[in-house]
Amino acid sequence: MTDEYRHTPVMLEEVLRELDPKPGEVVCDCTLGGAGHTVELAKRVAPTGLSIGIDQDDMALAAASERFEREVPDGRHLFLKGNFGDLDDLLVKAQVPGVDCFLFDLGVSSPQLDIPMRGFSYNEDAPLDMRMDPGKHTQTAAEVIQNYDEADLARILRVYGDEKFANRIAAEICRRRDKEPIETTFQLVDVIKTAIPAAARRHGGHPARKTFQALRIEVNHELDVLERGLESAVRWANTGGRICVISYHSLEDRITKHVFSEMSQGCICPPDLPVCVCGHVPIVEVRTRKPLQASEAEVARNPRARSAKTRVAVKLDVTGA
Repeated sequence: MTDEYRHTPVMLEEVLRELDPKPGEVVCDCTLGGAGHTVELAKRVAPTGLSIGIDQDDMALAAASERFEREVPDGRHLFLKGNFGDLDDLLVKAQVPGVDCFLFDLGVSSPQLDIPMRGFSYNEDAPLDMRMDPGKHTQTAAEVIQNYDEADLARILRVYGDEKFANRIAAEICRRRDKEPIETTFQLVDVIKTAIPAAARRHGGHPARKTFQALRIEVNHELDVLERGLESAVRWANTGGRICVISYHSLEDRITKHVFSEMSQGCICPPDLPVCVCGHVPIVEVRTRKPLQASEAEVARNPRARSAKTRVAVKLDVTGA
């Protein structure tokens, strides 16, 4: 496996405990990445089980396959190129009858951040790309910067990045792009630093962090596909199947909480009705009323885990519903 795809899986102990994969089961890592989680899940379902991995990055798929064959030589695996928002189509084409464990690790993998030409990092000068699958998605971050109006840019930065200075950054982007196109990461960083007051730049981490996060989410439609992917996972989960989601910012966690809450709800009829007429039955049981968080020891070893929140749901038996 290439050095770029070596990374530490976040909250691995909690994931293994909550998913509890058993020999012969089918596990599906919807965000394969460097296969850190996948390999450990696979060890527990091998040799008769099946490990499915989904990623839209060709480099990730190649590196994960190499690692899997080396570390789980007796395991069966099926790695699929695609986005978990298209989970229904991917599993139908792969002729998978059902899944016992689903994992969604919603963080961007370190390799994608670390390869300068991908344009995810504000620490490296590169073209403003940020597409997870350059071969499929046509809109780049540079095109968002160049074509969106000021109001839309401000909305994206405020909603997806929780950026306090969204209006100022959007205005500066529009002012600067009128003079010359903003096409590289360092050009955008310079715009952001100009827009944010000097006093505010002295604390809170890199001033471009929130803007880059917001653009990445917009370019890859990350929040649009999350709800779709989670609903698909519930449909494909076998009775007793476990679904585990690791999110890294409040929007992702809010969507996960909402989907799980909606699907765990029973009768919604008014309380004064003598019998249920809505026919609404719970499809999942939520195991985590409050999200699990990484231990202090893990955060010390792996700072990426600091913002991680994990929610888990279990598919109920709805055959008689």
